[in-house]
Amino acid sequence: MTYYSQAKFSLSAPDIKHLGADEGIEVAFAGRSNAGKSSALNTLTKQKALARTSKTPGRTQLINVFELDEQRRLIDLPGYGYAKVPLAVKEKWQKSLGEYLQKRESLKGLIVLMDIRHPFKDLDQNLIHWAVSANIPVLALLTKADKLKSGARKKQLLMSREAALAFCGDVTVDVFSSLNNIGLDNLMSKLDSWFGLAEQQTISSNTAD
Repeated sequence: MTYYSQAKFSLSAPDIKHLGADEGIEVAFAGRSNAGKSSALNTLTKQKALARTSKTPGRTQLINVFELDEQRRLIDLPGYGYAKVPLAVKEKWQKSLGEYLQKRESLKGLIVLMDIRHPFKDLDQNLIHWAVSANIPVLALLTKADKLKSGARKKQLLMSREAALAFCGDVTVDVFSSLNNIGLDNLMSKLDSWFGLAEQQTISSNTAD
């Protein structure tokens, strides 16, 4: 069991007005509708059905909140970019995403999930630019890393890290696979730092000494 295993569903909201108090620390997960966002959340929390997975991309149409403790939350943002979703729904999602990124004070980090075989598509780049302009650190997570052999995976990671330099912001890139846990430790380390858990552990350890 890890700290993230205690995540529990708190609420679903159509926009930031219905999200509850803007306090504590939130880290949000966002990505194209077929990027494996729900699978990543389930792998992180070691819960098979915390975030819904579906064979029909675009199922997450609300902002879903998963509470870790009284001060820390994981946020599952609506998936974007799937062609079969009506235009009006797409526009509503984009508005919700934009408002959340620009106005939510408790948002301390954004994880943008992208299929490792098709990273940094236009909508992904727009989202990262939004986050950078709002001074929100970003982890670009290249999902489905098991689909590539080790050499190709490393090559794609290096190319993506180089591409991320163009954002001129706090944007790091890593690989991830919910199938075989590639990159899970790195993901948890990044979350620990955003949630202030690394500092907490250091303070506890120094106090114990």
